[in-house]
Amino acid sequence: MSTENESKWIVDTEPTVRDIDDIELNEFDARPVAKFVFAFAVGAFFFLLPIPWDGQITVPFDVAVSYLTDTFPTAVGIYSLLIIIAGGILTTMAQFDVRRLGSLDLTSYESSLVFWFLRIVGAVLAPVMFFKLGPEWLHTAGTGGFMWETLVYSVGVIIPIGAIFITIFVELGGLEFVGTLSRPLMRPLFRVPGRAALDSLASWVGSYSVGLYVTRNVFERGGYDKRDVFTIATCFSTVSIGFVGVVADTLGLLSLFPVIFFAYFVCVVLCAIILVRIPPISTMPSEYIAEPDPEMPFHGSVTEYARFAVSEAVGKAEKGETIFEAAKRGFVDGLKLTSLILGTILAVGLAAVLLSAYTPTFEILGSPLVPLISLLGIPNAEVVAPATIVGITEMYVPVLIAKDAAPMAKFFVAVLAVSQLIFFSSVGPMIMDMFSDVPIRFRDLVFLFALRTAILVPLVAGMTHLVAALGLL
Repeated sequence: MSTENESKWIVDTEPTVRDIDDIELNEFDARPVAKFVFAFAVGAFFFLLPIPWDGQITVPFDVAVSYLTDTFPTAVGIYSLLIIIAGGILTTMAQFDVRRLGSLDLTSYESSLVFWFLRIVGAVLAPVMFFKLGPEWLHTAGTGGFMWETLVYSVGVIIPIGAIFITIFVELGGLEFVGTLSRPLMRPLFRVPGRAALDSLASWVGSYSVGLYVTRNVFERGGYDKRDVFTIATCFSTVSIGFVGVVADTLGLLSLFPVIFFAYFVCVVLCAIILVRIPPISTMPSEYIAEPDPEMPFHGSVTEYARFAVSEAVGKAEKGETIFEAAKRGFVDGLKLTSLILGTILAVGLAAVLLSAYTPTFEILGSPLVPLISLLGIPNAEVVAPATIVGITEMYVPVLIAKDAAPMAKFFVAVLAVSQLIFFSSVGPMIMDMFSDVPIRFRDLVFLFALRTAILVPLVAGMTHLVAALGLL
């Protein structure tokens, strides 16, 4: 291993592949085993246990977030206002080299001029949105109202709460357990470490915000290089299972939720398999920003992988923090991350939804696609075509556009919208701000959105015709 500077670590040689006989397995002492089992059980309950809620099947994490945002909207609004303003102020102090304020370390708030500007814009906009100042068109349900009361509130609550349970899970062996079991799948298919399965799982069952928090956490510890981060952030920052249900319900297709979700899953997997093998992802350097901690190459049977996974998990739990310490640190880290990105999300996201709502930009951009959509046999091509492009602003906007379309058009838009993944009301600015040291640039995300759309349009059209042929549409 060598380094060019303190923030650029490169692994020169691949570690030797080992089998179960080459590894000294950890002792299964009662205390670390109990810590791991408890952490795994808590994480599984909070993020994976399906429960009925408000007429839908969801998970306790989604229930907790929805309960807070729906029951205490004013408190969540005040919290969002304060944390965005705090992010703008602390970033400004960091920009002017005020490194410490008492015991408050401002190093993490250092940023580029672009993101400093965006956080300041967010801090200025936050009072405008909270107090509903300015023209009425700024605060409609499809523009500022959606941006502030849905996206900002949700992300602001999701990250700190999710960070508590994810940190417990990661610190006490969950990452090692899931990562070790997933190695035979993740590396060959997606060219990422097995531990990336946890980031993806956190997005599927929780939120892309939680998944990105996991990615950032592992990246800072040397568990991912820059290419890994680029891949995970752009290919696996998926919308949650619960939100797919919201999309299906909005379009009157809730009875087809299992079909829509399966189609969405297939689309995400196929896009990832293709995109990791072509630029810009394939050309991202394999550099670390911390002392590299790559996964040990391992070869063995299913049983041997299971033994190795439990051993790794118990070893991590033995060295890890107490459950309370992990929860406390996760909450603090989650609040810090929220203050860093929420203002950026508000600034960029509001501009995106306003552009979509009040200009013909996406109708113009989508018009060349009308003949293609018609050729693929999807009805209401004049509605569907702009919906395929407008998803770059916010993935829910295409769904609203297609609410009154034919069933085949609705199904096509539902699957396409949730599969495009990259949208600039939230995911785009969040990725660029969180991973400015990769760096993931605006033009890369736009290009990847275009590539995903090019792959998805014929794929989803084929799925739509298959579902229609089966008599489900």
